[in-house]
Amino acid sequence: MLEIPIKKYYNIEYGKRFQYYSTVSFARKECDILAKYDLLIIGAGPGGYIAAEEAARLGKKVAVVEKKDIGGTCLNVGCIPSKAYLQHSHWLLSMQEANKYGISTNLESVDFAKLVNRKDQVVSTLQGGIHTTFKSLKIDYYEGQAQFLKDKTFMVNGEKISGKDVILATGSHPFIPQIHGINSVNYLTTDSFFNLKVLPEKLVIIGGGVIAIELAFAMQPLGVNVTVIEIAPQILLTEDKAARAIIRKKLKTMGAHIFEAAKIEEVHAQSVILEGDGAQEFDQLLVATGRKPNTELAQEMGLKLTERGFVKVDDYYETSTPHVYAIGDLTESYMLAHVASMEGIKAVRAICRQAQDPVDAQGVPRSLYTNPEVASFGLSEEEAKEQGYDVLVEQLPFSFNGRAIASTETQGFVKLISERRYHQILGAVIVGEHGTDLLQQLILLRQAEGTFDQVVDAVYAHPTISELIQEVAKRIVQ
Repeated sequence: MLEIPIKKYYNIEYGKRFQYYSTVSFARKECDILAKYDLLIIGAGPGGYIAAEEAARLGKKVAVVEKKDIGGTCLNVGCIPSKAYLQHSHWLLSMQEANKYGISTNLESVDFAKLVNRKDQVVSTLQGGIHTTFKSLKIDYYEGQAQFLKDKTFMVNGEKISGKDVILATGSHPFIPQIHGINSVNYLTTDSFFNLKVLPEKLVIIGGGVIAIELAFAMQPLGVNVTVIEIAPQILLTEDKAARAIIRKKLKTMGAHIFEAAKIEEVHAQSVILEGDGAQEFDQLLVATGRKPNTELAQEMGLKLTERGFVKVDDYYETSTPHVYAIGDLTESYMLAHVASMEGIKAVRAICRQAQDPVDAQGVPRSLYTNPEVASFGLSEEEAKEQGYDVLVEQLPFSFNGRAIASTETQGFVKLISERRYHQILGAVIVGEHGTDLLQQLILLRQAEGTFDQVVDAVYAHPTISELIQEVAKRIVQ
């Protein structure tokens, strides 16, 4: 007889998570017992768990398999813990700002262990929320590695499960470039960074993308000596040029060191050697150079891949195998949690014969949670011109706005990209406090096929930073 744990259940009570295991004893020959579902989802990140909830609400019998932690990269080692750390940084920067205007504060010490504990509590709370929702919607949750057997059948913890339809939402993993000596160094990735229990003295970050820069902003105010090394010509190369300049200046003002267009000769145990700039010492090294899709399971299933190594899908996120879908970081789209979630919803609706158009890339918000924040969507001025639009661009600084001045939040600007004749909304860039939230009104208006004329005609509360959007729109419409 063989005793195998078949399922892991969760119950939330008084803010604590309790795990319960159900076991069954049976002869090995009975392993052929099959659990059947309408929809089987592999991966419980923001794409997988949102898809599961959508399917359950539409009447499907749903199961979700996750090999590690519910919530995926975003919740456990990405968006959420990084925002918790950025909040710690924001508190410290606010203290420094208050000191300039007569509110005297003294920072005695930073208890990093307490900050880590707060981050863990935030993650645990959100994990618990997903488990509670799963329970209320009668979604079965399997914690374990999904092993492909045949067709749409998998083995998880000794139990066979299958779905009439399958959604792969297996996410991605950190990409590590080929750097001489890197494999002999005990480096961190974005998947392991948040396991740190001791605040580093010297942190070197290889990479100058969004997550790398966010973590630089999170660490430097805590007293960490941060060095950012970017091999591209500039950090944040995917962002607006003026936005990059503001963020670069702010980082340097905070005391961080930035090397752009860097050439890494090799990595030693406690230093990165740069051509022309010598040794950059560290006690912790973070490699944050992007991510690659987890396509191993997809390949085992014989699914076709794109030339870039992503899973090939159609407009409904169906793969080369009928009734098998792929979403999120597996596909050639933005590697963003909110994109994965919407792709999951659209895949489920296609399965339920409520098919919609795929996610519109031009309506996807792109956010950088630095201080100031950087938020953008749609086309840049250059992209709009390339697509044949008669483009009109207007811009105003945050220092033009009364609320921003009163709040000492004058860094940044609002830039709006418009089609000249009909004032069609083509894109926007907002650099400044709460920019990531301010951007959403423009995305919603664009989705409703509105124009900048509607922005001008709306009544905005005064004083608000959002008024700045209306002031820029007036310059477009006039």
